[in-house]
Amino acid sequence: MSERYQAGDRVRTSTVDPDHHTRLPSYARGRIGTVLHTEGAHPKADLRAQGIEALPQPVYAVRFTSRELFGHGDHSVTLSLWEDYLSHE
Repeated sequence: MSERYQAGDRVRTSTVDPDHHTRLPSYARGRIGTVLHTEGAHPKADLRAQGIEALPQPVYAVRFTSRELFGHGDHSVTLSLWEDYLSHE
């Protein structure tokens, strides 16, 4: 499986707010972060929580500044995010 993003890529998270379980926290939707590395390929938890079979897709460690997520602070937050949640910035 080919990975769309590489370490150092700036990405924006999806703004979609589904009516079911998602591993993309609401505070991180529509935000810009930096890919740190890949974490392998895994079935998307959103689909599995609904009982839907899911093929593995790349998961990325993405770092966000606290300023980007919360508007203040000088620390960062790293999230593990499926490729479907991301687009190039």
